[in-house]
Amino acid sequence: MKVKLKWLYKGEKTEEVEFESAWTSQDSMEHLLADIEKTGRVKELVIIDEMENEWTQKEFSKLKETIEHEAHDVVVYFDGGFDRNTSSAGLGVAIYYQKNHVRYRIRTNQFISAMETNSEAEYAALHYAVMQLEELGVHHLPCTFKGDAQGILKQLEGTWPCYEEKLNNWLDRIELQLEKLGIKPYYEVISRKENKEADRLATQALVGVDINSEKELEKDS
Repeated sequence: MKVKLKWLYKGEKTEEVEFESAWTSQDSMEHLLADIEKTGRVKELVIIDEMENEWTQKEFSKLKETIEHEAHDVVVYFDGGFDRNTSSAGLGVAIYYQKNHVRYRIRTNQFISAMETNSEAEYAALHYAVMQLEELGVHHLPCTFKGDAQGILKQLEGTWPCYEEKLNNWLDRIELQLEKLGIKPYYEVISRKENKEADRLATQALVGVDINSEKELEKDS
């Protein structure tokens, strides 16, 4: 999770001046706080997270310790495959996250026998991804969702309208689930090549290959 700092500075011969940092990582913030404390010019420090919560320095230290023991820094890849001949869909999801300073990857998929369009399959895949986050225990955190379905992601951002009732129903279900979990979503459109992992999982679901795995990753993965 990204954080930024508001620092109220008071020098010996100056008026109070407020500074605000750019967004940075929690680890970088700890080093920044230590450096600022050495100046002896701190009147007030406030740390702000991406959820717009404000924390004192002491509260931030406790928060960081709590977050480290839970799934965080979550990135979700999703894709929906659609078979017109059978009106069925395969949903593919890959979730990357960090916990206790270790990076993990979850791969999972699902077959759905009743689906009308490829767009609906994409929405169903994203909804399936959000449900997996609930099972993982992700809550009150920012999460990045990546997919190659530009229209779906733009509709979720609210920048493109959605006129189809069935797709609007899926959109509502996704947004309600995100709100329930307290997740702040960031949507990123990527190429099909970049989304090949989720695409393969969706394709495997369509041909009856069930995947549900979790793996600890190497540091450079």
